[in-house]
Amino acid sequence: MTDRETVLRMRVAESIEAERRLLDSDALELTALAAGRVVDCLTAGGKVLLFGNGGSASDAGHLAAELLGRFFVDRRPLAAAALADATAATTAIGNDYGYLEVFARQIRGLGRPGDVAIALSTSGTSENVVRGLEAARELELTTVALTGASGGKLLDLADVCIRVPSEDTPRVQELCMLLGHTLCEIVERELVAAA
Repeated sequence: MTDRETVLRMRVAESIEAERRLLDSDALELTALAAGRVVDCLTAGGKVLLFGNGGSASDAGHLAAELLGRFFVDRRPLAAAALADATAATTAIGNDYGYLEVFARQIRGLGRPGDVAIALSTSGTSENVVRGLEAARELELTTVALTGASGGKLLDLADVCIRVPSEDTPRVQELCMLLGHTLCEIVERELVAAA
């Protein structure tokens, strides 16, 4: 076996073990709860705003696309947006107000009571993500966080804080996407069944 294969086997084994721990955590129950909040929001004509930095920004965009486009079945588009995908807004706000405000200002402009704000942060401590969730709470959005085991500052800010059982950034991101994909599947199933 080559060194490359050894690394691959080691990382796959770590991922499988993290998923086993996920089965024994409260993250599944909390993801189901979050999915219900998203269904309620969308049924009432609200929208889902997702945000995060770096890989979490990409994951937020991926999940927004699953809702706005489709996951498994053709159906009406679901109102969802990833805030980091708004390049002009993000860079203008960062330039004029500072990077710490890039999500909070967008939420203040786009969010309405009853909408859902979903923050993704592996550490739960990214200050611009924290400020975004604070703004969402102020505006009476439902707040959801997908984060690592500690939850960081998001633990006390989110109505539903889904903490995956890892602090290893790649494993946290993998588990958050697994739960995020499953949340999208549940939302799609329930909304299609109700249509």
